[in-house]
Amino acid sequence: MISGIARWLDTRLNLARFSRNFLNHIFPDHWSFMLGEIALYSFVLLVITGFFLAMFFSASAAEGPYQGSYAALQGVSASAAYRSALHISFDVPAGLLIRQMHHWASLIFVAAILLHLCRIFFTAAYRKPREINWIIGVTLLFFALTNGYFGYSVPDDLLSGTGLRIAYAILLSVPLIGPWMAFLFFGAAPPTSAIVPRLYALHIFVVPAILAVLIALHLFIVWRQLHTNYPGPGRTDRSIVGSRLWPGYAAKSIGLCFLVFGVTALLGGLVQINPIWIYGPNNPSSILPGAQPDWYLGWVEGAMRLFPGVNLHLGSWLVPEVFFPALLFPALVFLVLYFYPFLERWFGGDEEPHSVLKLPYERPGATAFGCAVLTFLLVLFFAGSDDVLAVMTGGSVVAIREILRVLVFVAPAVAAVLAYGVCSSMRRNAAAHPK
Repeated sequence: MISGIARWLDTRLNLARFSRNFLNHIFPDHWSFMLGEIALYSFVLLVITGFFLAMFFSASAAEGPYQGSYAALQGVSASAAYRSALHISFDVPAGLLIRQMHHWASLIFVAAILLHLCRIFFTAAYRKPREINWIIGVTLLFFALTNGYFGYSVPDDLLSGTGLRIAYAILLSVPLIGPWMAFLFFGAAPPTSAIVPRLYALHIFVVPAILAVLIALHLFIVWRQLHTNYPGPGRTDRSIVGSRLWPGYAAKSIGLCFLVFGVTALLGGLVQINPIWIYGPNNPSSILPGAQPDWYLGWVEGAMRLFPGVNLHLGSWLVPEVFFPALLFPALVFLVLYFYPFLERWFGGDEEPHSVLKLPYERPGATAFGCAVLTFLLVLFFAGSDDVLAVMTGGSVVAIREILRVLVFVAPAVAAVLAYGVCSSMRRNAAAHPK
């Protein structure tokens, strides 16, 4: 019966030829190409766990007493969003496991995208004809960061409430249109009954749809173009060496999928994350000691802490100090990321298409620049936890902040010089001893 159905479909849709071409598609074998698949499977897991959580979460700011099984908060007034998040954590079977898996999957998703972009940058995989996929990847990173913040904010606990008040101040700082933007997202100064439903709608409908379209478009372009490959025998800009989709690559990919799901389940079951019952409900008059955003926003937090308090007056308009580190600086970072392939091509004059990757030591200048940027962002990441560092070391927050203000300029320069020196030495050694 199955073969009959297959022959019937093949005579009408010519599926056999398409299936042969599909299953014989060649993929490179190097492990670093699997970073993108980790991001893909993390996104799938986010959708699955998010669907489960959506069945029990109430995106409402309506206040009421908590009557769940967590005794420490019995009778405490909280929003319906916070109460439903507690209900998921303590009263829904496997609710805490799924909720923590969802949070861990979001962190893995962002980390995998970031590592994938680093692999593409340091191996020059963004060169012609792959500039479009580089732009898609950077856009994926932006929306992954954005949706992570939205998801972190919807439980309406004390930690997320602190982040919402910071976001409100940042939006207000935008010249001319700041108050309108703040009204569009928040409705009024937090706390407000409008913000949780709006962020929830963006978090589960709008941004996931954008991410799904971008991922599909990214995969379609990868499929249509010849895959990149590391230098080696038989690998040219017109040929590729690797495994066929079926059965070799499919077996590795399916195994990686189960590994991502399994590791995330272990983290969700054994490693506590975002314990909102400890934080308590959102209270605009309180702030959580040592409050920190998720790691992927630490660099923005650090920039706000290190940037000097400079208010710019443009006639009757005031541009508050928070605008520069919290909006202008991240915008410049993403602007450089978007335009980097084109800037390199314009300055380098390389107009040829490439499918064979460059090893990092073969491009000392670009590798040094990438190391400097990563070091700069890493210092900002630590600056976002300067108060925690002060508690851990017993030092002064002021002293630690001053040290970090020096390191934010010195450390990237040192990293660039070291990276350039190491890459130049390796390149000379490779030229002297060709394989």
